[in-house]
Amino acid sequence: MSFNYPQFLWALTALSIPIIIHLFNFRKTTRIFFSNTRFLQQVKQETTQKRKLKRYLVLASRLLFLLFLVLAFAQPFLPAREQLTSQRNLVVYLDNSYSMSAPVEQKVRALDAGIGYVREVVELFPTETRFKLITNDFAPFSNTYKSKSEILDQLSQIRLSPLSRSFSEVVKRIGDPGNTVFWISDFQKSTFGVDQVLDSAWQIRLVPIEYQQTSNVFVDSIYLDNPFIIGGEKNTLQVRLRNEGPRTVEGLVTKLTINEVQAATSSVTIEPNSLIETSFDLARGLKGLNKAVLSFSDFPVSFDNEFYFTLNYSGRLKVVEIKPDGRPTHVENVYGNKELFDFHGFAESNVDYSELANADLVVVNGINKIDNALNAAIQLYQNNNGSLLVIPGMQPDNNSYRGLLNLPLAKTTSPALMELDKPDFQNPFFENVFEEKSVALAMPQAQKVLDWGADRSAILRFKNGQPYLSRFNNTFVLASSLSHEVSDLSTHAIFVPVMYRIAASGKKAERKPYYYLSSSLVTVPADSLTGDEPARMKGAQELVPSQRRLGNKLLLEIPRFSVNHGFYYVTHGRDTLDLLAFNLEKKESMLAQFAGEEVKTAIGGGNQVSIFKATSAETFSNEIKERYLGTPLWKYALILALIFLLAEVLLIRLLK
Repeated sequence: MSFNYPQFLWALTALSIPIIIHLFNFRKTTRIFFSNTRFLQQVKQETTQKRKLKRYLVLASRLLFLLFLVLAFAQPFLPAREQLTSQRNLVVYLDNSYSMSAPVEQKVRALDAGIGYVREVVELFPTETRFKLITNDFAPFSNTYKSKSEILDQLSQIRLSPLSRSFSEVVKRIGDPGNTVFWISDFQKSTFGVDQVLDSAWQIRLVPIEYQQTSNVFVDSIYLDNPFIIGGEKNTLQVRLRNEGPRTVEGLVTKLTINEVQAATSSVTIEPNSLIETSFDLARGLKGLNKAVLSFSDFPVSFDNEFYFTLNYSGRLKVVEIKPDGRPTHVENVYGNKELFDFHGFAESNVDYSELANADLVVVNGINKIDNALNAAIQLYQNNNGSLLVIPGMQPDNNSYRGLLNLPLAKTTSPALMELDKPDFQNPFFENVFEEKSVALAMPQAQKVLDWGADRSAILRFKNGQPYLSRFNNTFVLASSLSHEVSDLSTHAIFVPVMYRIAASGKKAERKPYYYLSSSLVTVPADSLTGDEPARMKGAQELVPSQRRLGNKLLLEIPRFSVNHGFYYVTHGRDTLDLLAFNLEKKESMLAQFAGEEVKTAIGGGNQVSIFKATSAETFSNEIKERYLGTPLWKYALILALIFLLAEVLLIRLLK
């Protein structure tokens, strides 16, 4: 046991005063004479014994009262088990990610419990101690050490943050390993990401916050059956829901809302720790930019009950056709819809090669011989992942086509028209093309003028099994011309959907329906930007991200620490370029936790890492006192002093 003020122990000399008073009774005695003291002798003896006992008890009470009163002023305490660093500076990291909204044993949010722990740390340590409070936002206030009052004010402003921080990110933010760090977190397995071992200079104090065992449902992913939305085609939204937890979720009603109007609902049951898929049919009449939200009611963890995505129909596909002359073609008729396509046609003798760089699809149509300049331009276009559709002329030159396609072309010996076989409805190319998959579908006829051998993966075949339309990476090849003399494909009902699907498959800049907040770069279409005015992101707040133009695209560097989950319009002046949707990282919804000992082992263990096992602010406070401040005993000493003072009073009054 030690004392905060040992100089008060000199006051223990006052214990001699009651002893002196007891030994030397300064009261004068009076002698009384009796005629017969035989009967008084026995009474006198009994009274003297009781008087002596009473005096000894009163003396003991007075001595103990003075003893404990002096000890109370000397403030005794049991020494702390651990010592803090000598700088008297403390670093406190508080995890305020959205997973900290899960309930803990006290029926409060984990974040509220964590704030209570921080408050205990700040209030228990001496006034001269300086604190640095770090949260997931890495806000400027955490750059310097603050006083106790400043930190307490800051605690009232802490809110849940959409940002998740790994162990290594927080360690880098702390920087200096010379101070003791209180690490208050849920230690979520999906986000903690232990990838380094601390050296012995670090002093980490882990304060785990454990959730109640609960299940959490969240959106794992969504996708469209046809990811390229053109032409008002029928489309279906596929949604994958995941249940992380030990409890089955039955009859979960999911709602699809488009432009704040409920479009569809679905009810699902999800087994523990499993994934289920449900679907929603999308309306055909959607145009332009559309906000879509998938929502459900799942408690008590509700921060991920809404998932944001977009259904944007505003982008036009840029198609460039290279043909023998300037006359209109069947290709131009198909891609002439200006709401869907930005079409440019060039005669082979007058090609604007600069248009190829920005094209989603280049169509080489009806040319018998590909010259070297055109071949080189197309090769350069394909090297940049451009898509190509090759439709040969009536009498194609195999050597030039062989150089263009890099295929082992052979001379064809089949001048007669042959009927095409029924399409393979299981081929992803034809998904959502036909509403009725009938085997009685009438098929066109064609004369084969290009022969590249067998192709089991051909999109369309002749009835004899030879390929008619094949795809090689990003190149589509037809076996015949579209001229009426050799094919009636251009007048057949299957022609338009096939050409639309080829154009959609060639779309270069796929517009994602949603992004996560960790996304660093987003590409938006920007066909006609003029001037130096920057594009802006307008949503819950207005942002001007770092950006650069690349052709007809605008690359935006997303400010990770400023964007919230929800929708943002990308605008330039009065023009709206795109609509973006951002969501929380799905790993934040995976609530599995590391145990404190697991974290300690992962970061190197040893004496520099210790674990608090508190389950409430009160037990946490007691554990801090025992570890770092010692156990103060002055209150007990003062209580005992008052007890013995009361005992003295009672002895004098009641003991006769």
